[in-house]
Amino acid sequence: MKLEMKNPIASLQMLACCSLALAALPSAFGSSAPSSDANREVAIRDITTIEGVRDNMLVGYGLVVGLHGTGDTQQTIFTVQTLANAMQKMGVLISPSAAVVKNVAAVFVTASLPPFARPGAKLDVTVASVGDAHSLEGGVLLMSALRGPDGQVYAEAQGALLLGGYSAGSGTNRKEVNASNVGTIPDGAIIERDTAVDLSGFKTVSLLLHNPDFSTATAVADAVNLEFHKTVASALDSRRVDINVAGASEHSVPQLIARVQNLVLKVHTPAKIVINERTGTIVMGGSVKLSPVSVIHGSLSIQVETAYAVAEAPPNPTAMEYGRGRRGEQGQGSGPQPVLVPETNVSANEGPAQSMKLDEGANVDELVSGLHAIGTTAHDVVAILEAIKAEGGLQAELEVQ
Repeated sequence: MKLEMKNPIASLQMLACCSLALAALPSAFGSSAPSSDANREVAIRDITTIEGVRDNMLVGYGLVVGLHGTGDTQQTIFTVQTLANAMQKMGVLISPSAAVVKNVAAVFVTASLPPFARPGAKLDVTVASVGDAHSLEGGVLLMSALRGPDGQVYAEAQGALLLGGYSAGSGTNRKEVNASNVGTIPDGAIIERDTAVDLSGFKTVSLLLHNPDFSTATAVADAVNLEFHKTVASALDSRRVDINVAGASEHSVPQLIARVQNLVLKVHTPAKIVINERTGTIVMGGSVKLSPVSVIHGSLSIQVETAYAVAEAPPNPTAMEYGRGRRGEQGQGSGPQPVLVPETNVSANEGPAQSMKLDEGANVDELVSGLHAIGTTAHDVVAILEAIKAEGGLQAELEVQ
């Protein structure tokens, strides 16, 4: 077969168009195909913490006064005992059994002591009712000592409370918005004890990873060694990376930490799926891959309905004879009485089975799109993912909460 081109200019134009189309074809496929690189660049400060540099929890007990009759009742014994002890320190002796005060509430005071805290710095505190107080609105916290796990006093708290809710009315005619038994005091505590860590004595700076991973720990150590052009860091395990302070030859430990924390490296995102069966929430990482798998999903619903119909009961010969003897042939009570008869209807509806097929290396987008296409709900997705994991087609960790 011989093909003749009568117009050479048109032939050249057609050839050029075909060449452009073929050249654009790989880029089009490349743009729609998901990226195989599951790495992302992050700073070391975002994925690690410094060992020894941490917050500490503080807790205390105190009294909130100035309430408008919404405090603890007399049945809360420890409140009146605390009030009596506080009054005794002020030089006033009262009997706890005789004290009937409704504008006082016993509370717990909590705060978080940040690292490198110095005496005189202020902290935010949270105040929560211990007894049966209705509301802490308008209350003032008396000076309360905040202690650490070792029993030492690290801060003193005092001040007026700020509440995010309110409570009004009493009994059944009562309205409450948010929590009225918990309040905060911004800058309500003053630090009294020095808890700063002396970094100058550190011979080793230890970085602790938020998410333990051997690859990430090794990558952090390699990034540090590359920055200092010598081996100063080593990964001890999947969570800890030690840096030799003397080998780094920095002027101070804070400068060393700042230089290390600003380093950027690629971190591999683990292939993991988190499922909450109670709420139907499913979170899947972008690096989740699937082996070739086919999913067939169908729906079956069974409905049972019970209706009651009115029907006449069959005649009772005994009752008819009794009626004839007392009231004659057409006596009262001899006729049939209406009764309710249950009628049960069972219906079963089974929808057509929907199928979905995933090829080798399918990602999360393809899985989600396929599951939506076959009309699955969140709870159906949970069952399907567990079945795919049991079959071996899910190349990711499946965590069910």
